[in-house]
Amino acid sequence: MDWYTILVENWHVKFVCVVLIVAAYIDGKELRVPNWITYPMVFSGLVFNTWIAGWSGLGDATIGMFVGLACLLPLYAVGGMGAGDVKLMAGIGAWLCATVTFYAFCVSVVVGAAMALGMVLYRNSFKKHYANFVMIFMEWMQVKNPKELSDIAAERKPQMLLLPYGIPICIGSIGYFFYAGMI
Repeated sequence: MDWYTILVENWHVKFVCVVLIVAAYIDGKELRVPNWITYPMVFSGLVFNTWIAGWSGLGDATIGMFVGLACLLPLYAVGGMGAGDVKLMAGIGAWLCATVTFYAFCVSVVVGAAMALGMVLYRNSFKKHYANFVMIFMEWMQVKNPKELSDIAAERKPQMLLLPYGIPICIGSIGYFFYAGMI
C-alpha cells in the first residue's frame, strides 16, 4: 500500500485522532480541553456528514453528537467531569456517529479507570481514595439534587487527585478505532 492510500483512506477518522491527540496533550498540561478545539470539532463534524450524506448525514451526526454528550454529561452535572471532556466526546459523535462514539466511550472508561487506579497506586494513597470513593458514592445515593452534588464536588475539588480525562478519551478512542479496523 502506498503513502497516499494510507493517508487518504478513512481520512476523517485520522483527523479525529489528530484532534484527540492535541486535546489530550493540552488537557495533560492545563487540566482542560479548550473550546477552540471542541466547538469547531463538533461543528465541522456536522458539516462533514451533511456534505457526505445530506440530511441523513446531518441526522446521523446530530444523533452521534447527542450520544457523545449523553455519555459524559451526567458526570459533568455532578462535578465529576470537565465540560471540555463532554464536548470532546460530542465532537467524536459529530464526526463518527453514534455507535462508534458509544464504543469509543466504553473503551475510554476502561482506560480512565486503569489510569486512575495507576495514579492512586503510584502515589500509594489507595486508602484515602477508597474512602473518598465511598463518601462520593454515599452522597450520590443520599443527595438527589444534581446542583447540590455539583456544589459539594466543587468544594472538594482542590483536595482531589484530578485525572485529565482527555487522555483516556484519546487513548480509548484511538484504541477502539484500531480494533474496529477504522485506521
